[in-house]
Amino acid sequence: MRPSTTFRLRGLIATAIFGALGLSVCVVAAADRSAESRTVSFADLDISTPAGAHMLYMRIRSAAQVVCSYYFFATDADKARCVRDATAGAVTKINQPALCAVFNASNRRAAPSDPVSHAR
Repeated sequence: MRPSTTFRLRGLIATAIFGALGLSVCVVAAADRSAESRTVSFADLDISTPAGAHMLYMRIRSAAQVVCSYYFFATDADKARCVRDATAGAVTKINQPALCAVFNASNRRAAPSDPVSHAR
């Protein structure tokens, strides 16, 4: 039995195992899109007006483009989908009719869930 062959084989197996583990960690990190986010401030805007809602929409879309730029996408369509979905999520979370109208006009489709007007 040659000791050098045994050590080489063990080294090769260990390298393969650590390589596979490292790759799986990278894939999981890339798949977790919720890990990256941006806060968009709009305290200075009146989002009940069309102009204020449009300005907020532009801020949200810009933030979504930055967040989505951190991920590798196979195609430009995948990146565009990421930006659209992130923007739609933020618009839905804010839940303001004027902002939803801007989103719908810009995307020719409704946000994922129709917001309900705030009762006051």
